[in-house]
Amino acid sequence: MELTRAAGSDPLFAGATRPSPYLRPARDPLELPAGAVVLASCDGYPEQAFRIGASARGVRFLPQELPLDPWGEQLLGRFATLVAARAEHTATRAFFTRRADAWEERFAYQAPAYGAAIARLRLAPGGRAADLGCGTGRAMPALRAQVGPRGHVLGVDLTPAMLAAAARHGRTRHGSLLAADCTRLPLAGASLDGIFSAGLLDHLPDPAAALREWARVTAADGVLLLFHPSGRAERAARHGRPLDPDDLLAEGNLRRALETTGWHLEEYEDAAGHFLARAVPRR
Repeated sequence: MELTRAAGSDPLFAGATRPSPYLRPARDPLELPAGAVVLASCDGYPEQAFRIGASARGVRFLPQELPLDPWGEQLLGRFATLVAARAEHTATRAFFTRRADAWEERFAYQAPAYGAAIARLRLAPGGRAADLGCGTGRAMPALRAQVGPRGHVLGVDLTPAMLAAAARHGRTRHGSLLAADCTRLPLAGASLDGIFSAGLLDHLPDPAAALREWARVTAADGVLLLFHPSGRAERAARHGRPLDPDDLLAEGNLRRALETTGWHLEEYEDAAGHFLARAVPRR
């Protein structure tokens, strides 16, 4: 049994040792779907482990005896670690998938507030802007208006159902949609002139890692705009709780978080009707 070259870049198999010689290959034929990637193979029986899409994996070979040998235990341990790391994403997708179809209708009234906030980005025509955690992409028309026809607009969200709703509402007329983790962006360094993000940062499991990643993909003269269509006090009252001094979005806390991740806070507003923070890369 041998791992294939593709296994070297697979999150489950990358760095794994050579499979144990005591593993018994599956001998029944298997027709994999188009796009499947073979990860382990042996002479005469090539499809012993494979990946379908980003999340589904199949392993067909078996140990000759139980309990599992160390290699099998290692593989199961890696799989458990991978699942645990994806649990936050899975929960987020499940939460928003159920709400995607009604999201636009429920919050369409916020579009003018989004437009007013995006004006504060002050991007030049031809600029490159991303809406991170874009949901149904209601910020994308205003971003397109700011960067003009020669600019580029990208809407990024973790939940494909939200992006499907964005497409149904015509957001692809204003830019491109991408399903991706906003804390691990498939973008080159310094590739964006502006990042807009509404209601995302304080819900991420590691906000500092996100801010460092956003600094990585932002040009030296770029800008980050954090926004919410209601202020912190409004949101606390809506949930029946007092303002939390440890809230990441409190001015002092946010300033420290930005300063330690490559940003400088230029503007901060926490008012009735909106929350807004504008930051630039620290020079």
